[in-house]
Amino acid sequence: MNTRAAKIIVLTGATGYVGGRLLPTLLQDGHEVRCVVRDPARADLPAGAVVVRGDVLSGDGLDEAMAGADVAYYLVHSMGGGKGDFAARDRDGARTFGAAAARAGVARTIYLGGLEGGDDAASEHLRSRHEVAGVLRDEVGAGLVYVRAAMIVGAGSTSFKMLRGLVERLPVMITPRWLETRSQPVAIGDVVSTLAALAVRDDAPDEVHLGGADVLTYREMLGRVAALLGRRQPLLLRVPFFTPRLSSYWVALVTPVELGLVQPLVEGLNSETVVRRAPPPGLNDAPMGFDDAVRAALAP
Repeated sequence: MNTRAAKIIVLTGATGYVGGRLLPTLLQDGHEVRCVVRDPARADLPAGAVVVRGDVLSGDGLDEAMAGADVAYYLVHSMGGGKGDFAARDRDGARTFGAAAARAGVARTIYLGGLEGGDDAASEHLRSRHEVAGVLRDEVGAGLVYVRAAMIVGAGSTSFKMLRGLVERLPVMITPRWLETRSQPVAIGDVVSTLAALAVRDDAPDEVHLGGADVLTYREMLGRVAALLGRRQPLLLRVPFFTPRLSSYWVALVTPVELGLVQPLVEGLNSETVVRRAPPPGLNDAPMGFDDAVRAALAP
């Protein structure tokens, strides 16, 4: 059941890819959306968005943003390495944000992580993303909805940029083991519609697992993207003992994605990302197939 009354919503990550796609949907649904950004002068946001200067690490501006809010979206995480302990920064940011939501009595906090994230995930970045969910739950309790998505297919998705770059730039590929890992890639439109629906759903579950209509290996995804781009299928050559670290350097060399982003993505590709727990009725009931998701991502 959905409560359709307009909500007061706090949104982090509004200048990122997923948050930037979610924001117009929330505004169109009639919600008041307060976007927490570190530098309002650099935030090019749509008309109607309320911009609040704030920082999830320092906590500046969070109490102002949370006052009277019904829903808070936490769509920030470290990717790219950077300097220092990114996992500690992620924990600190989640703790500060969650505490502010708890102080303000925000009824629901929605966090987007990954299906592959977990305590045993191959990637330290993905383990950190899963850890963030635990930190947020410690702060906001039962009010947390943890949305766990497989690889997102969309024009601005780093994972999709990497996939497309491999197809466009490599007629011959050496094949690391992760080419045979199964995944359930999900269209950005399905992720956005699910996140938006959770703002007004009365019976939101504590976790929502999101995947698309197709379960494919990375090898199969490469072949399908090549066909949709009208390119020759890449020749795949098996190379034994091709480690994730080595393949990260190789992928960064031939795609438009920088090494700091490639490494956690490649490490994550060693883990299967298939939905094991279907979302409840009303959430992602008819997910888009992979080919249609790619067509949408390639559209001008």
